[in-house]
Amino acid sequence: MKVAMLTLAMVAALALAAEQGWYPHEGGLLKYRVQIRFGEEPDTMPDGWKFGRVSAVAADASGEVYVFHRGKKAEPVVVFDGKGKYVRGWGKGLFGNPHGLRIDRGGNVWAVDNGDHLVMKFSREGKLLLTLGVRGKNAADDKHFYRPTDIAFSPDQKHFYVSDGYGNARVVKFTYDGKYVKAWGKHGTAPGEFNTVHSVAVDSKGLVYVSDRENNRIQIFDSEGKFLKQWTHLGATQNIFITGDDEAWVITHRNNIENITYDTLAGRIMKVDLGTGRIVGAMESPGHWIHVTPEKLIFIGSLTGNVFRWYPGWLDRGLGADEGLRPSNQP
Repeated sequence: MKVAMLTLAMVAALALAAEQGWYPHEGGLLKYRVQIRFGEEPDTMPDGWKFGRVSAVAADASGEVYVFHRGKKAEPVVVFDGKGKYVRGWGKGLFGNPHGLRIDRGGNVWAVDNGDHLVMKFSREGKLLLTLGVRGKNAADDKHFYRPTDIAFSPDQKHFYVSDGYGNARVVKFTYDGKYVKAWGKHGTAPGEFNTVHSVAVDSKGLVYVSDRENNRIQIFDSEGKFLKQWTHLGATQNIFITGDDEAWVITHRNNIENITYDTLAGRIMKVDLGTGRIVGAMESPGHWIHVTPEKLIFIGSLTGNVFRWYPGWLDRGLGADEGLRPSNQP
């Protein structure tokens, strides 16, 4: 009798599993709406301009939005106002393969080029101020990178960190004027080792968060590179953004195989509690890069050739009175 009841329970459990539908959003659904072609609808760019693959996007303190892309039909850096109206573009001929872009508190624009192994600092108008690395040459020393990916600034703006990246497997620390300080990391799977260092971010305490993408984890270090802990529950993280008030946001994928197979299409935006790593909320989005403004606007740079502008909001009804599923979930 007990065996029969156990068998029935197992059959029922299997049947229930087979009928399960959409997996719930981790931490609850983030209630945002989206503008899916920011910068291209309405089209205010010069005639013939369009995005190629968008690798990065960032907004400065004035609200201007910088799009870093790989297309041939527009300047590689295209700047818009907060509503998506074209302002200016620059950078033609400067980049081998655009990858990362961040803006520091002084309004300087830092571009990471993983094609020519460079990190470059620009004024907001595109004047080159500093170059790190040697164009077209790679190595793992204090003068070179090997396909770097991202940059992050210490809270006191005395240092910055470069994730280096696709060829090397390390994080490199510099003084703010570009002097090499140290590097840590090597290829591998142990703590402090990396397999594709794809993003780096720093919190208000100076802790360094590193996306070890192909190892499906984020590793956390002190400012000198001492390993502290790791998060292994967020999947293959493409990009990390930590706001000034220590909100952590990521654009991530279930695992590294899904990420590569779907070419970043099957991503999720997640808000993460910085102290515990707990997922606070999630929502679907393709994406390679994430930037969150003080107003909690979320900008996503997508290799689909899009910039997504997510803004707080949620519909209270569908397209008509007779739609099959109402947001209130009433029968």
